[in-house]
Parts: sequence; structure tokens; C-alpha cells
Amino acid sequence: MTDLDQRITSVLREHAEGETDIHQLIRQSRARGRRRQLRRRATTGTALALVGVLGFVGVTGTDLPGLAGRKPLTAASPADAAPVPPRADGVAGAAQHPELVGTDPQVLHFSVDPAKGRYLGWSVQARQVELIRFDAGGGRAVTVEVSRSAAFARSGIEGWPVDALPQPTFDGSVQRVSLGSGSHGSVTWWRPAAGLYARASMRGGDVFTLTRALTAVRWNEARRCASPLRLTSLPVGASVGFCSVDATVFPRSLQVQFTISREPSATMWVQLLYGSQISGSSTESNRTVGGRPAYLYPAGTKMELRGIPKAHLTADVGGPWTDGVLKDQPTFTEADMASVLAGAQVAKDLTDPETWE
Repeated sequence: MTDLDQRITSVLREHAEGETDIHQLIRQSRARGRRRQLRRRATTGTALALVGVLGFVGVTGTDLPGLAGRKPLTAASPADAAPVPPRADGVAGAAQHPELVGTDPQVLHFSVDPAKGRYLGWSVQARQVELIRFDAGGGRAVTVEVSRSAAFARSGIEGWPVDALPQPTFDGSVQRVSLGSGSHGSVTWWRPAAGLYARASMRGGDVFTLTRALTAVRWNEARRCASPLRLTSLPVGASVGFCSVDATVFPRSLQVQFTISREPSATMWVQLLYGSQISGSSTESNRTVGGRPAYLYPAGTKMELRGIPKAHLTADVGGPWTDGVLKDQPTFTEADMASVLAGAQVAKDLTDPETWE
């Protein structure tokens, strides 16, 4: 369980019958994470050269050279019914059409073989980066990111010290990185196809753990950024620019997030947070949205749709924030939040991926 998940669980238990500002909780937790990162310093480990071997990993499914005879990694037990993003029928994979990567917030142009890796999360980000996290066995999470621009690889990795990463090489070599407190991680950059740039990272393990895990990646098929939440109503001139699903500890909890944007600077965050530890849905309301009760928080920048068992569904237009204080007024309105929540469709069973869209 992640630090964030543990904190959410703790607070929800403490306030099971009251109001819990989940968005503020997550924001504060992330802020603490950034402060911890700034206090740490890490140095780059010795590059462990595996030059050129990652260019074809996942496209053909061929084992890496030098790994013959080693026991292959297998996915985690299917007993938990981990969600798998459905195929995007009729959409080409990144290997066939690299120019499509990052162009549609509802589509991932690469995938993980469910027989070799358990999906932990996936997202299509506003910076035109597609991301999949998965467990290829042993409980170690591997994060694979891909973009049409090499510039993305200079960004940090969540949970790693901000100054830990060496310069990207895109040559397939695996770098061992010190993460402080005696822990380490592995990271590699490569080009899975012409016009594409990829990065894979993992905490702990060794070179072979990461490279074997990457044999589960498939660059020749596309999948939808599916979730138990669908947005069917958007403000005029707005569009969805970010889709994210975190199923790290599914089915105990699940987090879905969408970002809605409108030029020049309007942003709305829509989040569905499910937790089996949530005792019930709050009934307090001060608004009605699409015939359903809703609650507008005192700041006027966040609205929650009530009546979803063991879950919070919110639309938030607040920001930017400085030391917990709202500095600028949002350009999306209360009516915009109400419109989005009125059109939100939530699966009847959040723990059954077969009901997701």
C-alpha cells in the first residue's frame, strides 16, 4: 500500500461519518512528498549496458538476449480480478503509427500482455505522454512511459528524488539510481519505433528484473483508457485532456481522474475515489444536480455528487493554490461543475471491470 493510500485510509476511518476533503488530502500528501524529495540527494549508479536490446522488446515478445534459460516472470495471481483496459478496436498501435501517441486522451497506443503483467494503473497525460504501471511478478511496480518527444524524459519520476535521474540516453542501457536511505531504482530509455521515445523505471530489483518485465509490453495494439466513470456532458468549448486510473490496490480502492480544459487557462479536475473502507455515502447536500443531491463546498470551487456507495465523485476548479490559499479565481463556474456532474455516469459495481466503459 502506498503512503498516499495509507493516509487516505487513516483519515477516512477517522471521519467515516463526517466530511472529508479528499482533494485537499491528496494535494497535501503530494506536497509533503515533494518536500521529502527536496531533502534527499541521490547519485547516479553505474550504467549497466544492455545497448540495443530494448528496441524490439514487446513488439515481437522475444526474450532478451542473454536471458535464455532463466525462469520467465509471470503476472500476479488473477484472484483479485485486476482490471485490464479493453482493446481499442480499429486503432493502430504505436509501432504502426507513432504519430498517434498522445493525441487522444481516451486511448493508449501500447499495452501489457495480461498473461505476463498485472495492470496497476494507466493514464494519458496532458503533456502528450502515455503511461502504464504494472506488476510483472514479485510485487515490483514497473512504469513505462512513451511520447513522441524526447523532452518528456527529463521530467521527474513520481516518488523519486527530484535530482536522482541521470541524463536520458535512449540507447537501451539500464541505469542504477540511488534513491536515498539505502534504496535504489533502475531506469532505462529507448526508442521502441522511429518517432517514439520511451522510459521504464522500477524501484528495487536488478537489471534483469526490469528487462524481463519489459518483455510484457506490446507496442502493436491499442487499448482504451477505460474506467468506471464516464463524462457525457462538458462545458461549452471544453475538452478532456487527461485520463488516469490508479488500481494499485484494487479492489480495495480505486482512483479515477479526468482533467477538463478550456482555452486559455480554465481547468477542472473530476475525480472518483472509491474505498472499501468508506462506511457509507454522505447525505448532506445543498444543491441538486441532474435530479440528484450534491454538495458545494464552502470555498465554492468544489462540488461533490452524493449517493455513490463507498465513493466520492467531485468536480474541482480551485487553483492555483499557495500554502493552502486560493490565489486566482477559477474560470469554470459552479454551473459548469454542475453540468459535468449531472452527465457523469458511474458503473453500478466499481469493483467489476466488466461493467466499465
